Amino acid sequence: MTPAEKNALVLKSTAKRLGFDFCGIAKAEFLEEEAPRLEEWLNRNYQGKMAYLANHFDKRLDPTKLVEGAKTVVSLIYNYYPERQLPHQPSDIKLAKYAYGADYHDVIRAKLTEFLEVLREEIGEINGRSFVDSAPVMERQWAQKAGLGWIGKNSLLLNREMGSFFFLAELIIDLDATPDLPLAKDYCGTCTACIDACPTDAIVQPEVIDASKCISYLTIELKEAIPNEFAGKMENWAFGCDICQDVCPWNRFSKPNSESAFQPNAALAGFSNKEWTEMTEETFTRVFAKSAVKRAKFSGLKRNIDFLQNEKKS
Repeated sequence: MTPAEKNALVLKSTAKRLGFDFCGIAKAEFLEEEAPRLEEWLNRNYQGKMAYLANHFDKRLDPTKLVEGAKTVVSLIYNYYPERQLPHQPSDIKLAKYAYGADYHDVIRAKLTEFLEVLREEIGEINGRSFVDSAPVMERQWAQKAGLGWIGKNSLLLNREMGSFFFLAELIIDLDATPDLPLAKDYCGTCTACIDACPTDAIVQPEVIDASKCISYLTIELKEAIPNEFAGKMENWAFGCDICQDVCPWNRFSKPNSESAFQPNAALAGFSNKEWTEMTEETFTRVFAKSAVKRAKFSGLKRNIDFLQNEKKS
């Protein structure tokens, strides 16, 4: 067994021990095929008001510009699919499933820190950085390159064993490790369920999202008023949106996560629409203190809920 093969085994066994569902390995190199796609997406202004996505263009495509001497990109999958969904009625105000429990940034970042510590103990000094939706890393493209799945028509990574209700994280390290092979094809076929179901027509073509029309963007990233053109199309989503995942046939393979930190907040579980609409900043702070929802801030969440209520009145 070569040193690179041994390192790959260490990476995968460590990932499993830390609770990651899948671990894939890719050579750290310039993502040549992605460069023109990213440039065209930005030129079409599909990023909306997320101006930061136009920054660090080279770093997004070249991991060696993020970690000097990088040789390997390790992609990791961490399940967040809940055992039960909240709420249960179509008329109820909804949160994306990933926001039911604790903020995934905090939970996974701690695991990635431990991951690097274990590698240094078992292999030796390693230069590297960990990422969980926190830097200019094209995580879905790297996960695809590492054989963890394919990019579906909704632009999310799809995995044949567990669908798409999972977080992606990465380690970019200066360690040689035998890379995995990407899948030879995608498995969406002729299915257009996600495209047909999107109420705001945000999926403009397979794998291409106009983020400025996406409900997740409108309820989280957009800091201005939600444009009136989306009135009647939000389907009661107050933070994020799961529509394109809920209708995806591959998500019939989703299994409940085993991460206690992702279990639904007990206070949130019993929320009625009345409690959502009458929520005070004090309640927001108490209920969402450790949640990804705090990213929207009280003012943002209130704006979203008010927009949903005005939809019903109009």
